[in-house]
Amino acid sequence: MSESIKLLVGLGNPGADYVSTRHNVGFWLADEVAHRFGGAFSGERKFQGEMARCSLAGQDLRLLKPMTYMNRSGASARAVMDFFKLTPEQVLVVHDDLDLPPGTVRLKWSGGHGGHNGLRDLIRHLGRDFRRMRLGIGHPGNGRDVVGYVLKRPSSADENAIRDGIDAAVDALPDILSEGLEAGMNLLHSRS
Repeated sequence: MSESIKLLVGLGNPGADYVSTRHNVGFWLADEVAHRFGGAFSGERKFQGEMARCSLAGQDLRLLKPMTYMNRSGASARAVMDFFKLTPEQVLVVHDDLDLPPGTVRLKWSGGHGGHNGLRDLIRHLGRDFRRMRLGIGHPGNGRDVVGYVLKRPSSADENAIRDGIDAAVDALPDILSEGLEAGMNLLHSRS
């Protein structure tokens, strides 16, 4: 459990129709990491995604945004892991979470998919032991409304809360890389 994170996978859907949707908050965070730490995304066909590389806390961190759509994210992440010889424990997956209020950030060592199709596919390709960063987007209140909810832009209050959560998560990332997931938990779980 002490392996450091080498790959951050931000989950989302490609294309202009999805850029501002709740389901793309994993992409939002990956973009913010690249912006702050000097990475630049470029398309990588062999990985079915966009990749960037940056340096945080004296360590290289690769960023991946799968361009396979959410429910097929696992093949993209697996291709990167195989190419760079990474273990699931060295991967941090960033995804939206309906069960957390907007802007809340939680870290997990491993686990199930909780109904999230991106996580379901990642588990199929990687197993359960990758690290997770859960970004709260709130819940619509009715399970029948979930698909429409995640594929729409959040209200401006919710978007501000989510962006604040992303800022806090990116602030904590150097500590997560240098000191481990628990250091990030101490920083992030105490803020909300």
